[in-house]
Amino acid sequence: MTFTYDVIVVGAGHAGNEAAAAAANMGSKTLLITMNMNTIGQMSCNPAVGGIAKGQIVREIDALGGQMAIITDRSAIQFRMLNRSKGPAMWSPRSQSDRKRFIEEWVKTLTATPNLNIWQDCVSSLIINGNQVVGVRTLLGAEFHAACVVLTNGTFLSGIMHFGPVKLQGGRIAEPASMGLTEQLASLGFTTARMKTGTPARIDKRSIDFSKLTEQVGENDFHKFSYLPEVQRTLKQMSCWITYTNPDTHTILRNNLADSPLFNGQIESIGPRYCPSIETKIVTFADKQEHQLFLEPEGVDSNEYYVNGFSSSLPMHVQIAALQTVPGLENVQLYRPGYAIEYDFFDPTQLLHTLETKLIRHLFFAGQINGTTGYEEAAGQGIVAGINAHLTAHGTDQFTLSRDEAYIGVLIDDLVNKGVDEPYRMFTSRAEYRILLRQDNADERLTEKSYQIGLASVERLELLKQKEQMKTELTQFMQQIQVKPEQVNTVLEQNHSQPLTHTTKLSDIILRPQVSISSIAEALPELNNYIAHLGETRHEIVESTEIQLKYKGYINRERQAAEKLRRLDRIHLPQDLDYNSLQSLSTEARQKLTRIRPATIGDAERIPGVSPNDISVLLVLMGR
Repeated sequence: MTFTYDVIVVGAGHAGNEAAAAAANMGSKTLLITMNMNTIGQMSCNPAVGGIAKGQIVREIDALGGQMAIITDRSAIQFRMLNRSKGPAMWSPRSQSDRKRFIEEWVKTLTATPNLNIWQDCVSSLIINGNQVVGVRTLLGAEFHAACVVLTNGTFLSGIMHFGPVKLQGGRIAEPASMGLTEQLASLGFTTARMKTGTPARIDKRSIDFSKLTEQVGENDFHKFSYLPEVQRTLKQMSCWITYTNPDTHTILRNNLADSPLFNGQIESIGPRYCPSIETKIVTFADKQEHQLFLEPEGVDSNEYYVNGFSSSLPMHVQIAALQTVPGLENVQLYRPGYAIEYDFFDPTQLLHTLETKLIRHLFFAGQINGTTGYEEAAGQGIVAGINAHLTAHGTDQFTLSRDEAYIGVLIDDLVNKGVDEPYRMFTSRAEYRILLRQDNADERLTEKSYQIGLASVERLELLKQKEQMKTELTQFMQQIQVKPEQVNTVLEQNHSQPLTHTTKLSDIILRPQVSISSIAEALPELNNYIAHLGETRHEIVESTEIQLKYKGYINRERQAAEKLRRLDRIHLPQDLDYNSLQSLSTEARQKLTRIRPATIGDAERIPGVSPNDISVLLVLMGR
């Protein structure tokens, strides 16, 4: 029996869920296939969303009309804004989630989404017609046809888990691997390789001596992930806890490195450099006497804690012995040990910026299948793949994000033009235009763009227009107000700012780095009353307005630099161009340009190994 859809999404992790929700909400008849309906949106590793640069991606997903921010806020048990000591370009929201509630919220969202069906099964092969995908077959013998297919298989493709010397086939503990797809795709010409990632032990709260730990409480101000004012944190807020390894811990680990799959040759695939296992840490940083560990709660009604910083694939008895040397964990009881997992991924230079594959039309890849790591990176790819699968299925123009529009744009551009030599993780340092890509203005960058293609709702667009209008009016108000020294000098001195000697415009005072709108409002009832009338989003309006005022010069400078880059991105390269015939190009450039086939001069410029001289040759060739 055959069933027909517009879009089929394989895998119900963070990438798959966003892809399916986006395609369905845009109007495509969508099927989401998952091996286990009880683990939809499962947080396979730590129970947290966001973090440095990752938090910006989540806000971008929300601005586009995605779901991750909403679900994170509704399941949050701790929220913090990271990097507050740095400039606003670096501020990054992060939230601990109740793992069970996170899944429940995803299930509620997906099952309530119009046009979306869910099927529990395992996809065994793709149905290919010529060079175009037309459907999938499953282990249960079902056959589904669709105009587009999105693969978001995570760590399940030929997954193998390592618990010391013990190897088990699976994509996640207690869940089977997905077999067959890699072999089929390789036979079609796709380049594939192996990666690894790891996860720490989960421990019983009742065995932790919290008196020996340092408490890390969350924040409870106006910040959150979703721009929708009705979405709020409602769960009980919980603390995380900090402790440290010590020389005794390291001795136990070091004495058992021969039993570590990573060091004894059992695992040969590439691991994440920025999230290393504890055994890698003690080897790489042999001079360090301690490593910080965070004990993170898994949920309001759970005794399960996640030991962040102690990822390991050592034998169970070694993990237990090492953890028992850590202050507060002397009597630790495990729910399950840490483990490493190896899985297949595909070279992302085989993708277009839409995340459609170059080899097979209407086939899209998103998430860890592209060599990335992290829930947020996966979800960001997922929403773009889902949008483009819908647009392709209905024969309309494709959707892409540039490097100056979104961190998601940086992520995809890096993958497509540079490929990966380790699991890709987003950092603020990867973005050239950080001051443009702040967490406070993702809606201003992306919501109208998403509304135009039919994803972001009219309600979101109206919220954005209200925000922009209120910011403009607040700026004009502060430019019109004249402030006398006696009104504000006390507040200025308290904030270590030079007192006024004459009447000054309020907007000029706000430009001072030590002064904030909220602090100066304490001394100016007129300003305080104006802010109060901005309504429930007033804190976000004030913060965003202040950032734009203080950093106006930097923002304008980055916009000019971004426009220069866009000029190169407007010069398209023929996809059948014979680079090997261009002897003026370097050998490395000819090889990489032939393999990657960049769409524009801008894409070519961002390929490692393509020099400025090579770009000059291409510009001359294109008559520029």
